[in-house]
Amino acid sequence: MIDLKQADYALTADESYRITDVDQVLTPALAVYPELVEANIAATLRLLGGEPGRWRPHVKTSKLAFIMQRLVQQGVVNFKCATTLELLTACQIGAKDVLVAYPVVGANARRVREIARQFPGVRISVLVENAGQAGAWAGSEVSLFIDVNPGMNRTGIEQERIDELARVASFIQSSGLVFRGLHYYDGHLGGFDLAEREAIAHRGYDRLMEIIAALDKSGLPTPEVITSGTPALSGALSYTKFADAPFVHQVSPGTVVYGDYTSLAQLPRSYGYRPAALVVSTVVSHPTAHRITCDAGHKAVSADAGVPTCGVMGFPELQPMGPSEEHLPIEVPPDSAAPRIGEILYLLPRHVCPTVNNFDHALLVVDGHVVGVERVTARGREMPLARQEPLSQLAS
Repeated sequence: MIDLKQADYALTADESYRITDVDQVLTPALAVYPELVEANIAATLRLLGGEPGRWRPHVKTSKLAFIMQRLVQQGVVNFKCATTLELLTACQIGAKDVLVAYPVVGANARRVREIARQFPGVRISVLVENAGQAGAWAGSEVSLFIDVNPGMNRTGIEQERIDELARVASFIQSSGLVFRGLHYYDGHLGGFDLAEREAIAHRGYDRLMEIIAALDKSGLPTPEVITSGTPALSGALSYTKFADAPFVHQVSPGTVVYGDYTSLAQLPRSYGYRPAALVVSTVVSHPTAHRITCDAGHKAVSADAGVPTCGVMGFPELQPMGPSEEHLPIEVPPDSAAPRIGEILYLLPRHVCPTVNNFDHALLVVDGHVVGVERVTARGREMPLARQEPLSQLAS
């Protein structure tokens, strides 16, 4: 199991994150540091040998059109997304190739078709795991990746079912659809320490290479393979068979754009990632001698990854406890001074992706000053009804 304390080094460097005019900020607030985002993008490209085409970041993390544009400016034009709003935002900011890495069906699939027609210059793909799903895209410009289940057991065809993978690939090609390749998301490896995680990832990639060889033998060559979110990034980087593979290989970490308490503990410190998004919070109560409470409950800092939900920049000794909706209690060690009521705390989320999704706007902070406010463009979802007539007319 990973130890979050491995990321405590990041909590000690808080001075560069402080906002000088913070008394003007309504808390809790999301603060994004564009210069650190740029540094994290550069660190990722350096790890990938300076080849932006090897990176297909998932935009569920970045969410802001402003940040997605920063990626495009650095040559990163291939993305993954999960919602139609994320897809629409990526298309609008200059993406060239977007994979909806989520099994869309029904009205959601029809909406993806609409967006594909709206942006003919963007290559849009989706995931499928059976012939029925694949056939639903007939007559569209949308291309298809087969979703391989690497053991996460969330979606996809189990990697042992090579014959089934071949049947779906064959159906795609015989139906006149475009078979883009394989999608292999091994996000379930995040809980293991680095050495064990890499070993497990490599065993999975060996199996993936067997699948690709079997497809090729059946006359179904695999053009592209997408693997590895943030937890498995180090495993993909150290897997030598990807380097000279007969297919295009991409990794898809998205969390690294902002960094969070978990990813900083998971990845080698030598990678150079730094926190680039924090939640600005105010101490609102001192209910007991060794406890304070700030205004960053789970409606601000996501609790989906468990407790603690965050770390406190500059105060690694403070221990955030279980939050309620608006309150975050924090235990203060007996030998430490408690932050005063009204004091500002800068919180490093344990899971930044859903934390960003909690906010409508983000403060842009450069050299300690708020230089702008940007909308969290792809937060939430699109209007759930394709038709937008008044409800009274829909009911009649």
